[in-house]
Amino acid sequence: MAKKQAENYLEKIPVLNEKFRWTENDDGLVTIEIDNKGFFNRLLQRIAKKPKVSYIHLDENGSFVWKCVDGEKDIIRIGELVSDHFGDAANPVYERLTQFFAMLDASGFISFKK
Repeated sequence: MAKKQAENYLEKIPVLNEKFRWTENDDGLVTIEIDNKGFFNRLLQRIAKKPKVSYIHLDENGSFVWKCVDGEKDIIRIGELVSDHFGDAANPVYERLTQFFAMLDASGFISFKK
């Protein structure tokens, strides 16, 4: 029986979740829009004045990475682009990307290509 090879997280290919809309402002910063749907969200909209749409504003680094996600590039390639664009300010690039992608995945903003 062949052993299953351990998957390298950095070789994963992230894909944006199409259910989230996003925009880019004149400065190149990305804002992700989240529709607050469902029974509890509607209840909170009435009681606590929760908005129908929430906005996640990414900083310069997050916006750059978000725009690199095309369903073709793996995290290694995205890290190379981040390093080329931001230089030493991006270090430690792969540790930061791993945390960022884990957060995006946990929040449902991305998935990984199979």
